[in-house]
Amino acid sequence: MKKLLILLLVLPLLLQAQSVKGTFSPAEDFSYAFLYHATPESANYVNRGELDGDGNFEIQLDSTLTPGIYKIVYATPPEENNFDFIYDGKETVAFNFSYEKGVEFKVSEENKLWNSYLKSIEMVNQTISNYYSKENNDKKGFTAIFKTLKDTQTAYEELAKDKLVFKFIKANRPYIPTQYEGITTYSKNLKQHYLSQVDFSDYLLQSSSYLIDRVTAYVFNMVADPSEATYKQHIDDVAAAISNDDLSIKTSLLEMLWQRFVALNNNNLANYITDSYLLELAKSTNNKVLEDMVISFKNTSIGSKAPNFEITLDGKKTSLHQLESAENYLLVFWSSGCSHCLSELPQVRKMVANKPNLKVVAFGLEDNARDWEREKENFPAFIHQIGLEKWDNPIVNTYGISATPMYFLLDASKHIIAKPYGIEQLEVLLKEL
Repeated sequence: MKKLLILLLVLPLLLQAQSVKGTFSPAEDFSYAFLYHATPESANYVNRGELDGDGNFEIQLDSTLTPGIYKIVYATPPEENNFDFIYDGKETVAFNFSYEKGVEFKVSEENKLWNSYLKSIEMVNQTISNYYSKENNDKKGFTAIFKTLKDTQTAYEELAKDKLVFKFIKANRPYIPTQYEGITTYSKNLKQHYLSQVDFSDYLLQSSSYLIDRVTAYVFNMVADPSEATYKQHIDDVAAAISNDDLSIKTSLLEMLWQRFVALNNNNLANYITDSYLLELAKSTNNKVLEDMVISFKNTSIGSKAPNFEITLDGKKTSLHQLESAENYLLVFWSSGCSHCLSELPQVRKMVANKPNLKVVAFGLEDNARDWEREKENFPAFIHQIGLEKWDNPIVNTYGISATPMYFLLDASKHIIAKPYGIEQLEVLLKEL
């Protein structure tokens, strides 16, 4: 009787146990699915599931897991190979995934509803696009299309009531005109409305990729072929849309935009974000790492004047900016304990041997002077300067040095004209001088 009682108590718990399970295809392209609990600050590891020969996995969910946003990472690099999903604490979540089709949820009303909503809204938006592309002024057709959009939004909000997904559907509320609008007026109003429904302070939205996707779409996709002035206006709009009561998420999203422009090699717009918002936000949130990063990037952007530092030349004190003996300068940050440096510096010596109008300034990041003194003798034509305390030397932050050797090509006025990433790229650049 006692065993039967225990079984009766345990059986309901087993029946109610939730899990995350999925099928990846083709199976041979994947090995593991890693589960993380996403928060605005980070993604916390929960568990992993090994895929079987058919690409299937299942992770049992502990009853202590709280409802919220979770993330599946399925390949490296993890920041590019992942997707979010909603876990309400009650439902098992099951999906199929492939690179071609993305994720398709098979079990989980929260996630199925969100995907269905997005597809439905996309279909209506395509109808709106087709309507305007034909330069249509059929006002009855216009009214019918936007009635469909309104009805679709309303229906999904009703279905999502009391669910976590409601916050996403609400944040995604589309602009719906109350009377006929031509394409110019509609586009203007659509743009003004795009961020107005988003609650940037919402914890669930902050934990997901939604805010990043929404902001990215606004800045980069709202206008075809945006000018630099348009990009700046979009950046300003994003900053204005996020309350100063939410400095953490404001900093995070503007840093994300900064990173995008850095990746696009658009130094002007990256530095615009720094000067207008990000540097002050970094200081306000005591984010010293971010502060140093944006400052060093700005200091060493192409077109900027290379930060100055002292140089002892022939026993006399001078500085980088005071050097006047060449049309170009190659600034090399190296270390006598760096094998790559000791391999590449002789190659640099050969490359510049027949370039009398180019001088090499070699800045050694060192723990002590002994080894540096010995190695620098191999490069007597270089202008040498030592920086003790190696990675703790202030020049490391000033120039954003993350590895050695690192190269900067300067003009006669010490403005940065190129930042070659490696000896091969340096060789190409030097041949053009």
